[in-house]
Amino acid sequence: MMEYFKKSLKKVMQFIVLINFIYINGQESSDAYELLTNVSNKFQSYKNVSFDFNYILENKSEKIRQEIKGDATISKKLYKINFLEAIQLFDGNKVYTIIPENEEITIIDPNNENDDLGINISNIFKFYKEGYSFEWDIKQKIDGNIIQYIKLLPDTSNNELKYILIGINELKMTLYRIIEIGYENTQTTLTLLNQKENIDLSDDYFKFKKESYPDYYINQ
Repeated sequence: MMEYFKKSLKKVMQFIVLINFIYINGQESSDAYELLTNVSNKFQSYKNVSFDFNYILENKSEKIRQEIKGDATISKKLYKINFLEAIQLFDGNKVYTIIPENEEITIIDPNNENDDLGINISNIFKFYKEGYSFEWDIKQKIDGNIIQYIKLLPDTSNNELKYILIGINELKMTLYRIIEIGYENTQTTLTLLNQKENIDLSDDYFKFKKESYPDYYINQ
């Protein structure tokens, strides 16, 4: 359970951070540049954003399909994510991973690259920021919405990743779906649902409340 949680957490967080830091490279398609710029600016203008998500990892040749549902709230660099019956919270200083099943809480420094539960915001941002060009891709109609996809292509050799597709809801100008296509026939998809912006949050929403977990083992 723990190993599966760690792997799933890292992939979901990579997607979440990509949502928060969409990289724009103006040397490619002007249409793709304009669309991504508009969506990125709109997203970053919000005080906060919350959404449900559906995460699927699939490899048909290996007959693997894993699906995770969850929800997330983001306010600039702060975040709170619920999935796999666990919670991860970043309060701006520390990352708290709360696993009720084990009655365990892990507290770490987000800059600790050696910790399996650590999500280094800046490093993941750099991963997506460097070495990608993009181009216009297909358009789909999903549940009455027009979804325009932008393809992100690695500029340099990547032994795992072929490309990333970013699906934009043209009418709402919001991010709808992110798809990663790997060389080993593995596809990971994150779909955003029920997005809400500028919701009322308590001042301590992203604060870890130790008193709420009196019998939990705290690992730090």
